[in-house]
Amino acid sequence: MRREQWKSQLGFLLAAIGSAIGLGNIWRFSYMAYDNGGGAFLIPYLAALLTAGIPLLILEFAVGHERIGSAPLAYAKIKKNWEWLGWWAVTFVMFGIVLYYTVVIAWCLNFFVLSFNLGWGNDPDSYFFKDFLSVSKAPFEVGQIRGPIFAALAVIWFLNWVVLYRGVQKGIELANKIFMPLLFFLTAVLVFWSLTLDGAMDGVRAYLTPDFSKLSNPKVWIDAYSQIFFTLSLGFGIMIAYASYLPEKSNISRNAILTGFINSGYSLFAGLGVFSVLGFMATSHGKPISEVVSQSIGLAFVAYPKAVSLIPSGNLFGAIFFLCLVMAGLSSSISIIEAFTASMVDKFGLRRKLFITAVSILGFLGSIIFTTQAGLLWLDIVDHFLTHYGLVMVGISECILVGWFFRLKVLRNHINRISSLKLGIWWDILIKYFIPLVLGIILFGDLYNELSKPYGGYSWTSLILIGADWVLLTLIAAFVIASRPWKTEHRKAGGRTHG
Repeated sequence: MRREQWKSQLGFLLAAIGSAIGLGNIWRFSYMAYDNGGGAFLIPYLAALLTAGIPLLILEFAVGHERIGSAPLAYAKIKKNWEWLGWWAVTFVMFGIVLYYTVVIAWCLNFFVLSFNLGWGNDPDSYFFKDFLSVSKAPFEVGQIRGPIFAALAVIWFLNWVVLYRGVQKGIELANKIFMPLLFFLTAVLVFWSLTLDGAMDGVRAYLTPDFSKLSNPKVWIDAYSQIFFTLSLGFGIMIAYASYLPEKSNISRNAILTGFINSGYSLFAGLGVFSVLGFMATSHGKPISEVVSQSIGLAFVAYPKAVSLIPSGNLFGAIFFLCLVMAGLSSSISIIEAFTASMVDKFGLRRKLFITAVSILGFLGSIIFTTQAGLLWLDIVDHFLTHYGLVMVGISECILVGWFFRLKVLRNHINRISSLKLGIWWDILIKYFIPLVLGIILFGDLYNELSKPYGGYSWTSLILIGADWVLLTLIAAFVIASRPWKTEHRKAGGRTHG
């Protein structure tokens, strides 16, 4: 069975950027910069991008390209008994992260429709938490399925299915060639529009004025490395699968550098729009910025709708903002489902179109728990455990496997043979020692915080039964799938280089 390939290097690059740019670029980065020293945060952020983000991205591109396979296949070709690691990555992102991520995209779609008549009314805070989500008091008080969210979720899963059903070139590549330029254009419209609002410059100053004293706080550096690791889709198995569809002559290091810098540049640029709007809101209400700023979900679904209601022609502004979120989310969810699909097709030789249909239906059914009244609470717990423990542990294991059990020199020679930027021994040092150390510090920091007080004020019971068990079950599933025999010939073949 011939492996599909990208039609062009640009198609691959846009798909990789599409996977990296997600909801967090728009609502997580700007708040993190504001909270961690404004413009000064760019120093640790850039350091993290250059010493961890891009080197690890090069590693994942190279592993997929040189071993010609999805994460489980590539890892199995490196060391047979490490196949489970690839399955763990693609299983918890498919049956974890993407289940709640699609629900958040569904909220964005709901709010896109609400924007046209400012359907959230005069009190977006109350509307979002009480009317729209109708959040229950505890995770096990599941309550009812919220109709509008359920309907929007069906649309999102249908769109994922349509794109993936059409394959790599006609589906993923074509979708990203439409989505990404449109996303960049609409984001630019939003940013330049928001910069014309009263008080916009106050917001921009709050966002970018450097406070260098914050740089002496280790937490700021840890936040920078965490943000880089999460924002580039590292440890998801996505970049390995995407790189496996590249033709033999592919500029690996240049693609990784472009993906890293375009993703980070987009975050920084989108942040200008976010903080211009917050500056406008602060001016309109006669309050300091610190009183109107909020992070993540609160920023998108409470602070922004409040501002949209005040902006002249705000309904159009709101519609563009939520459309941007829908597109950024979709390009990421498509890549997650593809990483799992590529793995299953590689191992079991399944018919791709049939499998895509089955996995889309399963994914939709799995997402339903997050559309209930307890959905937000489940989302918070599952996201915390999968991103803080699952992803970080995969990142550390990946560095150990490729850095210590595979001759990194073989991989480095492969990259240098086809890439414009040549890697030196410094890359080996970063992969073998530096990145596992940084990720280890992040992991132990999280564990320490976890054990000192329960996350988010939830009960230990709900944290263990929902969060910890979710991580554990996906790990068990990974070992089970890895133990099944290969039904294809891929496993016997090596990589593009030998030695």
